[in-house]
Formats: sequence, structure tokens, C-alpha cells
Amino acid sequence: MFKVSRSRNNREDRPLKSLDRVFSKAGVASRSEARSWISGGRVRVNGKSIRNPDHWVDLERDRVTLDNKPLQQAARRYILLYKPKGYLTTRRDTEGRPTVYDLVSDAGIWLAPVGRLDLDTSGLLLMTNDTGFADRIADPERKVPKVYQVKAATLLSDGQLEQLRHGVPLNDGPTRPAQVRRLRDSARHTHLELTIAEGRNRQVRRMLEAVDSKVLKLVRTAVGPLRLGELPIGKWRDLTVEEVRLLGG
Repeated sequence: MFKVSRSRNNREDRPLKSLDRVFSKAGVASRSEARSWISGGRVRVNGKSIRNPDHWVDLERDRVTLDNKPLQQAARRYILLYKPKGYLTTRRDTEGRPTVYDLVSDAGIWLAPVGRLDLDTSGLLLMTNDTGFADRIADPERKVPKVYQVKAATLLSDGQLEQLRHGVPLNDGPTRPAQVRRLRDSARHTHLELTIAEGRNRQVRRMLEAVDSKVLKLVRTAVGPLRLGELPIGKWRDLTVEEVRLLGG
């Protein structure tokens, strides 16, 4: 039976969770997938069929089953995927476009992405069934650095790079200072490395637009201490124990 240590932040010092959250905390399904199981009558609590995903469960006292089998804590899994351009960071797409789940189907376990990379961005994407770990990595207060290689649509001046370094205004507020390094210039384009510690939607693309340019190519090459290294595009590998520790797992 799935149990966790006693929480001191819940009512009467009891670790209460909504039923759908119990499944994600156990690392066996997303909350949306769990909700479909629950509403479909596949889940019981203390032998009673529960179809309300928001039903409160006491993790120390209640027995949760799926298809009459006790819910067990899944083994923690942490993988690094080299996401190609053209893949969505979502489980399903209504238009039938490929998703990152097509690339990790052979992992044999439910995984969720830690943050997102948009359709036209490639690079390092973490995936895990450890929701607490994912929350810690995505927490903006931890300021986990993310490194991108950018091909700009124009040649960027030193002044434009300085603007990126000091922070630029966006419609959801100014960006934090960034590390910016010019890699090279071609006849019409600047290639640069940009390191940020935020995770706003399409942030790097919007930053380039804020200095009157655009992103032509975007690759995330690092998250914290992790690097793509020699991993082929479209492939994944498990993190080492040391890598998980360095990330705060």
C-alpha cells in the first residue's frame, strides 16, 4: 500500500491528499490520467469505489487500489532526453503531431517533463516520475541555470548583448540579468550562448525580440550541471545517482 511519512502541515498532522494527487505523488500517472481512471470506476478507497478525483485520502490510514491491486510507490526514474525540433512537450496533440512521449515510450514507466521546450526548440529536456524533484528544479527561487545556444536573425551589436545581460522588459515584467557570450558572427547572423535562471514561456525568443531581433535556431544545451554531451538527438539516457544528487534530488 502506498504510504508516505507524516506531514506536519496538514490538518490534525495528517497527510491528506486529493485522490488524483495520490497517483502523481506515487509516480505512476499524471493527475489528468488518474482522474480518468477514477471517474471510470477503476479506483477504490478502503474497498469502496470512488469516482470523485477530489476525494480526500489519508495516506497513512486509507488503502487505495487500482483495478483491485494496491497502489504502490513507483521506483524513482530520472532521464535526460535530447528533444529534436518538431516535437511537442505534451502527452497528446489534437493535431496528431509527434510528442516527446513518442521518444521515451521504451522507458516503460510514466514520466512527466520538467518544464517545457516549445515545438521549434531542441535540446536538453528532463523527465521524471518524481513530482517533488520536478517542482524543486522548476522553482524559480532556486535559480537553476539553463544554457541555450541561439542563432539570431540579425547581427547583434555589443549594445544589444549588454541589454540582454542587464535584463529586458517583457509584457510579464523585466527579465533577470543573463549571462551572454558571443560565439561567432557570420555575414548576417550572430550566434550566442545565453544562460538564464528563469523559465517563462518562450522567454529566450521574447528576449531577442525585445532587442529588435528574432531567434532562427534555439538549442538548450544544459540545465544546472547537466550537459547534452555526446547524446544523439532524439535519444535519452538515465541520470546517474551523482547527477540526481547535484540537482538536489
